[in-house]
Amino acid sequence: MTTTDVPVPTARRSAASAQRRPARERQGAAWVFLSPWVLGATVLTLLPMAVSLYLSFTDYDLFNPPHWVGLRNYVQMFTEDPRYWRSVLTTLTYVVIAVPLQLGLALVVALALKGMKRGKGFYRSAFYAPSLLGASMSVALVWRAVFNDGGTVDHLLGTGGWVNQPGWALLAVALLTVWQFGAPMVIFLAGLQQIPAELYEAAAVDGAGKGRQFVSVTVPMLSPVLFFNLVLQTIQAFQVFTPAFAISAGKGGPADSTLVYTLYLYDRGFVASHMGYASAMAWVLLLVIGAVTAVLFRTSRSWVFYASEGER
Repeated sequence: MTTTDVPVPTARRSAASAQRRPARERQGAAWVFLSPWVLGATVLTLLPMAVSLYLSFTDYDLFNPPHWVGLRNYVQMFTEDPRYWRSVLTTLTYVVIAVPLQLGLALVVALALKGMKRGKGFYRSAFYAPSLLGASMSVALVWRAVFNDGGTVDHLLGTGGWVNQPGWALLAVALLTVWQFGAPMVIFLAGLQQIPAELYEAAAVDGAGKGRQFVSVTVPMLSPVLFFNLVLQTIQAFQVFTPAFAISAGKGGPADSTLVYTLYLYDRGFVASHMGYASAMAWVLLLVIGAVTAVLFRTSRSWVFYASEGER
């Protein structure tokens, strides 16, 4: 009886090839499932960003071919346009007002819901509902009516219509954002529920009251969640548009007091048909948001506590 032995190198190559084949098949399947996202990200995000970057160096009015002008849009933006700097100041003021108030209210409500024994699900849903409705134009128009002359606020406080007073209009816009505290509230509530009860018990044994427990236990243990909400809400605040557009009827008034950055970008691009200038504004906004986010991440090293890594 004659037998034929398979050479050892050939057998090893066959085994390695058999192992590589399933790996290639898995990679192919992964790319098939990822292809809708990759296609969408390329067509709807990366390609428009590339076009926008090109247009930021051109003079483009939506009707005629773009004309290359180099850095002229950026130079005009920083040195020749006072309304641009007005929109920057208005946006920064809005961020400073809206973000702390929204996060503070969300944390207070989350603390109250944590201590509830009954009806927590109902109240959580009720407080979250404004986050689903607040970005709509219809709610923003209702908000404008509430703060207009003869509106609810005027009847209750007798201060006149906030939306018609330069000193109060931006506050009305900020309060609409604060009212949409549901999303950060739910995140805070989830973070609060992850804090071990033993820490509060140990603090109580040491004689710490509720206030001291909040400062020494709740805040450090909740700092990663607080940091997450801070970054998320700051980015969203820099991009605010719908409330300012609705409350000011798209003009940024009165006296440019609600002329936030994105509203002025809309005015330059779609009202004045200076799309090249608007594209330059959009890229500056992107860089500023990236810089602010980087600063927040840098400073977080001194106040964000991660239990798994010890004190930072």
